[in-house]
Amino acid sequence: MRFQPASFRPAFGRVLTITMALIAIGALIGFVVAGDVAGLLRYGWWLVLLAALTWALYWMPAVEVLEHEVTIRNPLSTWHVPWPAIQRIDTKWALTLYTPRAKIEAWAAPASGRYTVFTLGPEDTRVSESARLAGSIRPGDTLSSESGAAANQIRRHWEQLRDDGLLDGPLEPGTLRRTPHVRTIVLLSALLVLSVLGLLL
Repeated sequence: MRFQPASFRPAFGRVLTITMALIAIGALIGFVVAGDVAGLLRYGWWLVLLAALTWALYWMPAVEVLEHEVTIRNPLSTWHVPWPAIQRIDTKWALTLYTPRAKIEAWAAPASGRYTVFTLGPEDTRVSESARLAGSIRPGDTLSSESGAAANQIRRHWEQLRDDGLLDGPLEPGTLRRTPHVRTIVLLSALLVLSVLGLLL
């Protein structure tokens, strides 16, 4: 069966980011229209920082299931996880990949609350073999949750690779790696400094 890449990004994060950006822009325009330069310099940077934080926390994160690896993009760093490095997949609090180097949680794939079990549909129980063998299906495993949809896609391909014997052998050096988001960190840090300086003016 031909592999189909998949990307998971919660729609709520995009809506929240756009909403916060519009609020920040509206407030900045309000300062300009009112001719309140002092207020703009004092509070404008905080509005920009709030919008930037929302973008980093809720727009940027994603889980990408690719043929050669799983990419987990969190607010401040991205993990590149090759398939042989995945030892276990969990969904208790969020999609979590256990690897020889670290336990990697996906910001973009949080688990659903415990009350989700009361609203399950027929599709929610059609999870992968490993999820069924683990026992009862957690709320975070349901296909209607961000964590469950991503975990199911990862588990199914991981199981296929395992059955084909493609997960055997040593892990190639450098394939499991974490890349910090330097530009995002610098941007947020600079906005924080400018915001504090604005209050001191």
